Amino acid sequence: MLQLKPLFKKYEYNIITEKDKINVDLKKEYGDHLYFLPYGTRAKLFTYIFKYLYLCLKTIYLYFRINPKVIVTTGTHTAGPMCILGKIFGSKIVYIETFANTNKKTATGRLIYPIADLFIVQWEEMLKLYPKAVYGGKIY
Repeated sequence: MLQLKPLFKKYEYNIITEKDKINVDLKKEYGDHLYFLPYGTRAKLFTYIFKYLYLCLKTIYLYFRINPKVIVTTGTHTAGPMCILGKIFGSKIVYIETFANTNKKTATGRLIYPIADLFIVQWEEMLKLYPKAVYGGKIY
């Protein structure tokens, strides 16, 4: 998503991402424009259930605090609740399918594809799986 950084100067933006060791320093650069959701992995299913419930509640709070007109996302489990909530309340949804997959749908891609206003794939082969998608090239 940070490949879209040049647009931050032109548009009002907020970044919502999972908090982990890799991106915790982003707070220094983005300050009040950056919000963290808990990091969770389905490998630890018991704790993941509780983290996901908390994530959903925090997503509701952030959605109404920010009130986005457009949600641009690359997915993962944090994107699903925000996009569904956004669709219900009239936000436009732009989804960028991961660069890592060249021939199969992701779980979040399957969830968001039917509700996305713009669904972008980074491999032309993915257009076979997502016929209404737009080929955007390598955005990663």
